Amino acid sequence: MKKAVVLVSGGMDSAVVVAIAREQGFAVHALSVRYGQRHTSELEAADRVSRALGAVAHKTVDVDLRSIGGSALTDDIEVPDAGGEGIPVTYVPARNTIMLSLALGWAEVLGAADIFCGVNAVDYSGYPDCRPEFIAAFERLANLATKAGVEGAGIRVHAPLMRMGKDDIVREGLRLGVDFGQTVSCYRADADGQACGHCDACRLRAAGFEAAGVADPTRYTDGGAPL
Repeated sequence: MKKAVVLVSGGMDSAVVVAIAREQGFAVHALSVRYGQRHTSELEAADRVSRALGAVAHKTVDVDLRSIGGSALTDDIEVPDAGGEGIPVTYVPARNTIMLSLALGWAEVLGAADIFCGVNAVDYSGYPDCRPEFIAAFERLANLATKAGVEGAGIRVHAPLMRMGKDDIVREGLRLGVDFGQTVSCYRADADGQACGHCDACRLRAAGFEAAGVADPTRYTDGGAPL
């Protein structure tokens, strides 16, 4: 089987991407990053999802972005409820660039020409590193900066959810057998992976299940759906 490195956060989008890569015939090498985020329940979810969806390996790499700060996910900044304009404080500077770079390094070691990630430019929080222009630019960089790009078959960066709304992502995941109850998306999830129901990630996730006409399997700390 062809090998692919798939970035897995533990959330619903990356779970669907693992399933898509598997359907396309790739042997999935799942990669998660412990970057200093507020909670680790999403990393536990990443391991569950990777195993459940048939990844041949799952690796977690440590990068201390908390030492840099600048984000509500890595600094002593309150995670806001959903809403507001502009790029939110939950944006983590350079996070996707760093994660894709780590995926690129592992892909070279594995001899894999394909990298998958779950970035989305439809139902998302407005992060600049979730846009198609960013993915295209990173792919160009990958083919300029690596031995695999210069001497090999080249590197391809896949973002199969880029143009999909959250409701379409839910439907695609269900078609592929993804158990969304195993995933964690919340920015303020507790140690057990229960969601706050009020942050932007919770709002987008809940709206996706509602629009798809599918029961939301998310476990909320207050026992109810997002406000």
